[in-house]
Amino acid sequence: MDIKSAQQDVRSTFLRGSIGQTVSGLIWLVSAILGIWVSERFAILVLVLAGMFIFPLTQLTLRLLGRPGGLPNGHPMNALAMQVAFIVPLSLPVIGAASLYNINWFYPAFMLIVGVHYMPFIFLYGMWEFGALAALLIGGSVAFGMLLSDSFITGGWFTAIVLLLFAVLVQFTPRLMKK
Repeated sequence: MDIKSAQQDVRSTFLRGSIGQTVSGLIWLVSAILGIWVSERFAILVLVLAGMFIFPLTQLTLRLLGRPGGLPNGHPMNALAMQVAFIVPLSLPVIGAASLYNINWFYPAFMLIVGVHYMPFIFLYGMWEFGALAALLIGGSVAFGMLLSDSFITGGWFTAIVLLLFAVLVQFTPRLMKK
């Protein structure tokens, strides 16, 4: 199988990333809401713990839509997808260290790691749009960390909105967003 065909399989199976981004965006949204109305600690726990279930929830949603939950066994992109999936959980100590220094850096640190995590998606999906998503999250993390280091929740809201808008854009405007 050639790379373009493998990337097309990923785009087709995961609906151009729209379902995963919706699931992720909703988790960030719930975390941000809880950060305002419950507590910072609860917001952090929800994002970290629920974040572990993004891929299973994505698979469940795809199956509920009558689609396969993932690529077939032996697909050449499975190994890369697995490696990319571990970037965020293996980076949680960095997010924790930043948050211990300044609790208001929790969301910016998480945004940075998630943004970096999306960079290999450019190749995985064969979609430049993931580069734009990565740039928004990485740039946003630096801006919020430096300019709004006294605000806990701003990065959570920003990321939730960016992920949900991205999901809509890649699903409903694929002709406008093709390479």
